[in-house]
Amino acid sequence: MNLGRMDIRKLQGAAAFALRLTAGAVLALWLAYRLKVTLPLWSVLTALAVMQISLGRSLKATLDYFAGTFGGVLWGGLIAVLVPHSGEASLLLVLTLAIAPLAFATALYPRLAAAPITAAIVVLIPQILHTTPVASAIERVIEVSIGGLTGLFVSFVLMPWSAFQHIREIAAQSLERMATAVPALIEGFDQGLGEAEAHRLQDGIGQQLNELASVTAEAEHERPLRLSPDPLTGPLFRSLLRLRHDLVIIGRAACAPLPEPLRAPLKAVLAAAGKEAQKHLQGCAAALMSRQAAPSRKPLDLALYNYTAEIEALRRDGRLRDLPVEALERLFATAFALEQMGHNLEDLERCIKEWARRRG
Repeated sequence: MNLGRMDIRKLQGAAAFALRLTAGAVLALWLAYRLKVTLPLWSVLTALAVMQISLGRSLKATLDYFAGTFGGVLWGGLIAVLVPHSGEASLLLVLTLAIAPLAFATALYPRLAAAPITAAIVVLIPQILHTTPVASAIERVIEVSIGGLTGLFVSFVLMPWSAFQHIREIAAQSLERMATAVPALIEGFDQGLGEAEAHRLQDGIGQQLNELASVTAEAEHERPLRLSPDPLTGPLFRSLLRLRHDLVIIGRAACAPLPEPLRAPLKAVLAAAGKEAQKHLQGCAAALMSRQAAPSRKPLDLALYNYTAEIEALRRDGRLRDLPVEALERLFATAFALEQMGHNLEDLERCIKEWARRRG
């Protein structure tokens, strides 16, 4: 399991999304022609707007688009009917009254983003097609309903892409990135780790966890529509977030090399801990994608124990007494971060077991 294989799966997902998007647009146009919609363009655009990369995101986009559309239709149609507008000045007034309140509501509730656009269409289309505001409002509802329902249908039927599967892949990618970062962070204790390099190693992990948080919300939108039970998304996300915090602590501690008296005795045990952590994280990523149990932590636990035992031996020998306070702080911060990493990997093991037991 590696990032190259992840990239292939990402390309497969992109190809499936392109197929769904194209099929949704074509089907919406075909239905609009069959139902003799006045402006089939809006059905096609609606289908394109509501179809997203995952089922959960598509469902949320559809519900939000419908909420904004129906709100815009009601308000825009009401203003257009109640306020006469036969000339240019009165039309400008009606357009202002139709858009301003909805724009204010959109600022407070972003899911209503389609409302001002819909209100403007309801007000202006009668001037172009020489129809009534009521007919324009009804036509708009029909157009959006065709596009929205078509997009939702295609998203669920044609090569559906579950947000739960997306979570699995992003989590595995995050673990792979963590595995790549660990040895580089550990090397900082020997040569010193610059701030720019530490940020470079950490930023990619942070971006993926931000994406994971977004997809986790989409999965919860999707959960009620799933026929099979799905694992909880929160524990997996929190385990990965805590592991990232452990790496941040190690990166800060590795900003300068270890003091010379400690470098020789600690270099080997630190390198061993970093190597075992890398192997374990890679194994966890592979287990998550293959729906198998996490690998054994015994080699990693032994490496972490050896590091702690070496620190204790140095303390008993009195070799820590003359160290600067800053060096001691970095030394014990590293020990704490490695210990916490062991606990957090234990939590991750339980999450991987849960995601292996239930098919998401």
